[in-house]
Formats: sequence, C-alpha cells, structure tokens
Amino acid sequence: MKKFYALCVSASIAIYSCFLTGCGQASVQSVGPVAISPDEEWQDGKYSMFIHFGLYSVLGGVWEGEPVTRGYSEQIQSFAGIFSDWYALVADDLDPVAFDADSIVSLACRAGMKSIVFTSKHHDGFCMFDTETTDFNSVDASPCGRDFVRELSDACARAGMRFGLYFSIIDWHYPYGYPISSHNADFVTPRHHEYNKAQIRELLTNYGPVSELWFDMGSQTPQQSRELYELVHSLQPHCMVSGRIGNDYYDFAVMGDNRYPDGALHAPWQSSASMFNETWGYRSWQQRGSVADKAFEKLSRLVEVVAHGGNFLLNIGPAGDGSVVPFERDVLLMIGEWLEENGDAVYGTDPSPFREDFEWGEVTCKNNRLNLILTGEKPADGEIRLYMPGRNLVSCNVAARMEGDYAVFVPEYPQADTVSLCGTVPVIRADFSRPVIPVEIPGEALSSSSMLDAGNAMPDYSYSCFDYYSNYRSTVAYSWDVSLAENIDKVQIVHTSGENGRKLMLEFSAQASDDDAVMYSDVITLEGTSSLPLDPVGCSVTGRYMQFYRASSFDTPDTVGIVDDFKGWNAMSDGEKISVKSHPFDNCRIVWNIVSDKEQDMVLDVTAGNGMEFFVNGRQTAKHLNPYRCAEMTEKVVVHLSEGENQIMLRSYNRFENVLNASLAIAEEQELYVDTFTLPECRNLTEGGDFRITILPGDTASPHTDGRLHNIRLVMP
Repeated sequence: MKKFYALCVSASIAIYSCFLTGCGQASVQSVGPVAISPDEEWQDGKYSMFIHFGLYSVLGGVWEGEPVTRGYSEQIQSFAGIFSDWYALVADDLDPVAFDADSIVSLACRAGMKSIVFTSKHHDGFCMFDTETTDFNSVDASPCGRDFVRELSDACARAGMRFGLYFSIIDWHYPYGYPISSHNADFVTPRHHEYNKAQIRELLTNYGPVSELWFDMGSQTPQQSRELYELVHSLQPHCMVSGRIGNDYYDFAVMGDNRYPDGALHAPWQSSASMFNETWGYRSWQQRGSVADKAFEKLSRLVEVVAHGGNFLLNIGPAGDGSVVPFERDVLLMIGEWLEENGDAVYGTDPSPFREDFEWGEVTCKNNRLNLILTGEKPADGEIRLYMPGRNLVSCNVAARMEGDYAVFVPEYPQADTVSLCGTVPVIRADFSRPVIPVEIPGEALSSSSMLDAGNAMPDYSYSCFDYYSNYRSTVAYSWDVSLAENIDKVQIVHTSGENGRKLMLEFSAQASDDDAVMYSDVITLEGTSSLPLDPVGCSVTGRYMQFYRASSFDTPDTVGIVDDFKGWNAMSDGEKISVKSHPFDNCRIVWNIVSDKEQDMVLDVTAGNGMEFFVNGRQTAKHLNPYRCAEMTEKVVVHLSEGENQIMLRSYNRFENVLNASLAIAEEQELYVDTFTLPECRNLTEGGDFRITILPGDTASPHTDGRLHNIRLVMP
C-alpha cells in the first residue's frame, strides 16, 4: 500500500488570475488576495457525511424493470438512455415519507461525523430546494412539496452540525446547457453559467451558514471558475470551495471518486468515498456483504486520509422512501463507536511526521503526542521502531522504550471482535518531551559542489486541474538539503532559454530543525546573462515511434515501463510532427530510442496539446497542463542521457480539441543559460553548516499550478 505525507497550508495564499495572451504565453495579473487557508473547524473536523438523494433514489438503479449495471445509479438518466420527459415523470413518485432530517443528523453525530454535505442538485438538474429558477424542483414538481435543503439545514442548526452543499455545474434538464454526454464534464454555456450563479445565490442566501460548496463536474473556463469562486466568497466568506470548480480556484482539493493522492500535497484536501465504489446513489440490488468488513474498510480509509493531512467525506445513499439503508447505518454506527473511544487520535490532529511506508498502520500527531493506529499487519518481530531524534519518551499506553534516536513500541493486539472495531483497531498513544515535527531518517546531505536539480530534489506537491478529468498532483516547489563545507556568497541558476524572464523565489532555511524560520529569501528574475554550450555528440536516435491511445484521466503514474515491443506502433521519420483530426481524450505517445556513448545532456523541443508528460528511461521528469484551451505549445526540455541505451517518451494530452498536436525534435540551440545571484552578507550562510534550499515559482496563476521547474538547476560556485 502506498503512503503519502501531506503538508497542510495554514497561511493565507493569494490567488491570481491568468489572462492568456497567446498559446504558451500568459500575463499574470493580481486580482487581490483571497483567503484560501482552510477554515480551522473544517480542517479539524476530519470526517463528514455525504448524502446523495434525489430523483434517482426513487429508481434505485432500475429502469423498466431491469437493473442498470453501467455507471453510477445517480446518473441512471444518462447510462440508461432515458428521455428527459420520461425522466421528469419520476418526480410524480417522489414522496419520501421516511426522510427525517433530524434522524439523519442524529446518525451523523453518533457516527462521529462533524458535518453533512447534501446534494442540492445533481447532474439531472432536479433541485432538492425551493428555487425561482425552475419548477423542476422538489417543492413544485413532486407530490411531497418539500424543501430538503431547508429541512437538513434547519436540522443541522438545531444539532450544532456544520452543513455543506453539493452542486452540479452541469445540468441535463436546463434547455440552454450542453446535452448529456458520456463523460459528464461538458463546457458551460454563458446562459447556463448565469443560471448556475442564480441558484448559488439562492443557496447561499436562503439557508443559513454553508460550511462548504462542493462543486462537481462540468468544464468551465478560467473566467467562469473565478466568477463562481468570487460569488461564493462574496455571499459567505467562510464557505470553503471544492477543487472541482476547476482551473485551480479552490479552497480545498478533491481527489477523484474513491481516490487518494499518490504523494505529498501542499494544500488542504479531501477524499470523497462511497460505501461501494460502483455507485453513490441508492442501488436496490447492491450486494452489500458484511457490516464488520465494510466498517473496517472505511475506518482504515478514514485514518489513512487523516494521517496524511486530508479530510474524509463518506457517502450514504438513502432509498427512494428517504430511509437510510440499514447496512449503511450499521457501518456508520460501528465506526462511530470506535471514534467515541479513539477520536482523540483523529480530530484536530496533524498528519504523520514520517515519510516511510508503515505496513502496520498509520500515524497522527498533536503537539507532543504520537498516535499509532494499528490498521495493518502486525510487525514480524512484534515491535514498531520510529526515528525520533532529540526526544525522550515520557509516557505510553503500551510497553515502549528509547534506543538512541529510535522509539520502540511493543503493540498489544486484542482479540478481533466481529461486532466492534474497538477490539480490532487499537491505538498506541505516546507522549514525548518535545513537540513532534516532520522527521525522516537522514541520508547523505548534498555537498555545496553538487548540481542541484529535479533528480535529487525533494518536491512539494499541490493539486492542479482544468476539471474532473484533467487533474493531477502538481509540483510547486523543489528543496535540497545541503551541507556547506565552505563559505558561499553566490548561487548560480542554470536553465534553458525558455525560462528567460521567469520569476522564482529562492529560500535558505535551517535544515530539519524545530525552528524552520527562513533565513534568506528573495524573488529573482532569470535573464540568461551568460551561456553554457552543450555538445551532444556521440549519440544517435535509433528509433522513432508513435501510438494513438484514448484516456480521459491526466492522473497517470510517475513511472512507466520501457517499451521494447513496438507492435501496433507507427514508425516516425526525423522531424515528423503529428497534427491530426481528433476527439477530446484522444491522445498520443511518442517514443525515441537513443544510444549515447557517454553521460550527457541534450535539449529537445517538445510540442504537446492541452498537457504533456515526459519520461526518461521510464521515470517521469516533467508533467504539466498547458494554458487553458491551448491546442499546441512548444517548450524546451533538458534530457539527461545515460551512457548506453536510453528511451524517452512524450505523452501529449488532448482534453478539449478536435486536432491533436505532438512532436519531438533535437533543439537547434544546444545551450543552457546561467544567472549568478550574490547572496547578502549573512553570517548564517557564509560560515558553512547545513541548510535547506528551496525554489518555487513566483509567476504562476495559482499556488496550485505546476511550477514547471524541471529544467532548473542550482550550483554554488
């Protein structure tokens, strides 16, 4: 199981608007600071209830007497191909006499959940609230005549429960919107955008405080995303906005459905999960299995998310009569029983300070305390060892000891209990003499003479997206731990001509210390004041191949296998460019095999569509989305070739366009550029020691947008 370490942003960050001036060029204009730091109560709550309830609940995953097995049941209108007027007649049967908002809120409280997020409107366009924008709503179109958003909002207020709303950006019922498509992330017409804004005004004006607005699907322009984001904060400044609003205007990132980030995130984030991956809305024929097994599965996911800095949003799908499915109720209550006893290890905690994989479970921390939550396998030797330098163990609820810099725990595993998670998932609570900070087993620090580049950097990640499909873990900073054996007074930054004019932030801070104050920082502009010629001789391209493929997701692995069988691929000629008629989600791969007689660098001109991924010998070295709706952008990429055989791969991603563009070429300009920056007189920097050096972009449209730092290298002469 992959683990990931998350850093939570606690300071306000400024959001900027990016106005395109042409493909590949963007001017960045500040629109003023927008507080996107997570609301403290939202961040500390950790665990929330998602409720999918609407017209689709009446159908329960069945149409014309047959189960609809394709797709989510809440999207049955699309997957069963139901005419809009036929689907609208389902409203005649919406009379959920068993829907009791107070009972649902009570269940959420007993389950240990700290907020509720309810589907005010799903993709079918049926509003579960009283609205002036359409009569296709639960008050006007159904026999029950009920405003379910009102009922839940009032019930949450009575119970002191935070209340949030899901809102679908697409709407299959709105006549001036795009029709139903297979991918549910269509563009939003100008009239549809105004329609959405009118409904959001109603929701944020008529129903009291809303803790979060959970936007879903649709593919908006940057301007549309910005307008919705600003509208929400103008009406309710403390309402958190989800990342599915698109184009990096968000207060918290949302992973894909039932997904978890595959690495560190330097942003607030949330993982939304359904009881069963196959559906979110009620499915009458769902095979549910064991309550205990499902409760353990979802509790394990909850602590995994919390241990890595995220919040967990777990869904229920009430039946058509409004009743909570007994299986889902029992799962929640079993998790709630565990949280009643162990909630101190979840609520208000910080993520694990460790980067290692732990097969035995997860870690959370708070001040001087570590919580070891044992959801995994028992260690083979019966002991857990954690690197805790400079700290003394004060107390622990199991046998424990210090061995040098390591804390050693001997866990107690009580007998598993099929009716209680408390007997299955124990928690070790260990208190130390000093606060617990992020630590890692030290490796050999880089020397001041080392070339600092992407290959030996520690990256910081955020989450960037156009929409639901084009989202990925973006790289927003690089750091290096450096041991300075000699005084330094300058830093050289090496880059390509493509980085000329870019602004970067350069920081020096104490390495892995309790006091992580930045000792020096400055915004620098790359100008290419001197050059460093490359001479890539003794290398030859022995094969050029391309292949078309279809994939909607941009969130692909960091490593790929080396291609050695090119059956089904097309050979390419030198200088050939791909520019063909295509469809959204039709992408291509280009592979070059290169033989080099020595280790050396080469500059390539890389052309891609809406986004690019670049791999050298199976390892991803660059990945980013291009500016919104930019059908073609060419950039320079530095490739480090090993002696012998090498393989490079370009993936050109096409999210929107009807033409697919891609090419690789050896750049005519085989030259790197160097800028030298003299450091100020500073005793801490010039007398040697250990430091952490960080670079991050100073010119991206959003703090979540990829910094495109892959060509940047640092040298301390």
